[in-house]
Amino acid sequence: MPNSSENTQHAPRAFSGVDRLLGNGAFSVIKHSSATVIGVGGVGSWAAEALARHGIGHITLVDLDSVAESNINRQIHALQESIGRPKVDAMAERIRAINPECCVTGIEDFATPDNVVEVLASRPDVVIDCTDQTSAKVALARHCLTERLSLFMAGAAGGRTDPTRIRHADLADAQGDALLARVRSLLRKGDGGSRFSAGAKSRFDIVAVYSAEPMRRPQTDVCDATAAPQGLSCAGYGSSVCVTAPFGFALAACAIEDLLARSGRLATLQS
Repeated sequence: MPNSSENTQHAPRAFSGVDRLLGNGAFSVIKHSSATVIGVGGVGSWAAEALARHGIGHITLVDLDSVAESNINRQIHALQESIGRPKVDAMAERIRAINPECCVTGIEDFATPDNVVEVLASRPDVVIDCTDQTSAKVALARHCLTERLSLFMAGAAGGRTDPTRIRHADLADAQGDALLARVRSLLRKGDGGSRFSAGAKSRFDIVAVYSAEPMRRPQTDVCDATAAPQGLSCAGYGSSVCVTAPFGFALAACAIEDLLARSGRLATLQS
């Protein structure tokens, strides 16, 4: 990733708005940066979209799922024509259509405690965690803390309708999110290393995006479980693109801010 003292090129017309907003050289920083998005669904697909539209140079997409009809209400790559395709393939095709110069790598797998080291072997500049599995989140946090990788973690977006109540904070300070609370608890019990003792209040240096809105229970009376396709759980929380997309955008915005801060560009903009 280039620093602010390196020569920069003017952004191409497609991304000129990035430099006009963030300052000359911002696009160059983003172009020479890499990101890994883990979980390319209702939140992750939008995070990847935002990174692509800022001109990220290299992006790795990690997900084993295929696009399902039930994804259409909240995932940007979910179209009638993409049903059945691997999510990483559908999203990669979209990113290449946005920016043919972006190098896109797809990993058709779920992130698990057993493969986190392999998934992040490329040491991306930023890691965006959009998984909903506690064990995967803990493993990602532990690895990124150990390897000093910048991690941005999504809380639970399901069961919410109000995008204006989305917040971001250090994982230690995220409130009202049971998923993030479980991750935090496990890290403090030792899964994050000696840095976090039981009951500690210290910062994690992990940015968490979460909602302050109470979760709405699913409206099970509108779902016929007997008629649902295999794999569609009617017991799960409902979700709205009005919340999942802003979650993804917030994660991408925090990641971009981090890239610019580490390059020295953010300090220049704020001076």
